[in-house]
Amino acid sequence: MPYVNIRVTDEGVTDTQKAALIHGVTELLRQVLDKDPATTHVVIDEVPLANWGVAGLPVPRYRARDGGSS
Repeated sequence: MPYVNIRVTDEGVTDTQKAALIHGVTELLRQVLDKDPATTHVVIDEVPLANWGVAGLPVPRYRARDGGSS
């Protein structure tokens, strides 16, 4: 019974995008590991941007330093 946890920042990921992630990960596990989709669990956590860090900085500060390209 695979369990996959996907974490993304809470920047407007749509229900359609989440459904595509769930489907895609489930299909990948079926193809690569021959896992049964009926027993594959996928959870998507949306993390507030201020709670996400890159290169030792909160993402908003990292993006300000980087010119907003990340």
